[in-house]
Amino acid sequence: MKQLSQIYTVLLLITCLNGCTSISYYTQAISGHLALTMAGKPVDSYIASHETPDGLRNKLIVSRQARHFATERLDLPTGNAFKDYVALDHSWVVVNLVAVPEFSLQAHQWCYPVLGCQAYRGYFHLEDAELEEQRFQAKGYDTFIGGVTAYSTLGWFDDPLHSGFTNLSDDRMVALMFHELAHQVVYIKEDTGFNESFATAVELEGLKLWLAHQGEPSVFEQALVRFELRNKTYALVESASVDLKNLYRQQGILSDSRLRKRKRLIFEELNASYEGLLDDENQRTESRGNREEIKGPFGTPPVAFNNARIALFKQYNQYVPAFRQLLKQSDYDFPTFYRAVKSLSRQPDGQRQQMLQDLSERFKEHF
Repeated sequence: MKQLSQIYTVLLLITCLNGCTSISYYTQAISGHLALTMAGKPVDSYIASHETPDGLRNKLIVSRQARHFATERLDLPTGNAFKDYVALDHSWVVVNLVAVPEFSLQAHQWCYPVLGCQAYRGYFHLEDAELEEQRFQAKGYDTFIGGVTAYSTLGWFDDPLHSGFTNLSDDRMVALMFHELAHQVVYIKEDTGFNESFATAVELEGLKLWLAHQGEPSVFEQALVRFELRNKTYALVESASVDLKNLYRQQGILSDSRLRKRKRLIFEELNASYEGLLDDENQRTESRGNREEIKGPFGTPPVAFNNARIALFKQYNQYVPAFRQLLKQSDYDFPTFYRAVKSLSRQPDGQRQQMLQDLSERFKEHF
């Protein structure tokens, strides 16, 4: 009952600090996680059972191997994470809401005890997220709700493996496991971009090593295409972000109608650039004999771009080059790398961001 008592201890703390207006949100979060945890059964029992479909059994065997690799090669704190398995009714485990003012790229921050503030809010039920979204839309905010395949409790609880993982290809499942485990290494309150970019960097570099360990060069080539496409997409988003920031500085000078018109044109240009990027990548892969259509980070265009989608994408990718450079400077020794990241996390906000920017500028792709 250790896990159950931990959950209710946190609930009591949150209730005392936040009052009745927040109880409904925290109740759904805690009850949702509790239901997920209670539904789990040991991965080993699924592997041993004759009733387990071969496809699922193979996925679970890979997940067990990946846990071992995460511990031994990446020095990640696996603990009891991913030892249980849960079959979900849908492809996502939670949905995240992001809300950004109409003429800004600074996402609204939701603040929590212990965890600090985050630029998104997670819900186990879509209708709850949609109700909150409507409140922000009534204030003129850009919003986005996206399904989340997995989440981390930062090592407080034993996060289970679930069908959101096993429905992915082997390499994507393993990468996602590395990402979620990385959140247990370091976490900064108030800095979603730091936390997610660090976990994404561990995901990418960990997957590279995993695929080399598995002796699967063809799979690595496919992963490399995704890495490169993510980088190219980020460059497009960053360019659009610069234009948007310059536009939003004119708030109070230009009328709202003119701001909206120019904002719409910037997103239309981003859509055209993104579509052109995917066309080029698909033509390149076809020339190599691969006829499988490449889907970018935002899916198939046209994309309903808005401030919220841009802000969310940047949170996961903003500092990835910086962390990969820091790993390179650590001679790809993960314990040394984690110590450097923790040291960086203790720097004042402005100094930390400048150091990350400097690291990003020195990074050169080494795949």
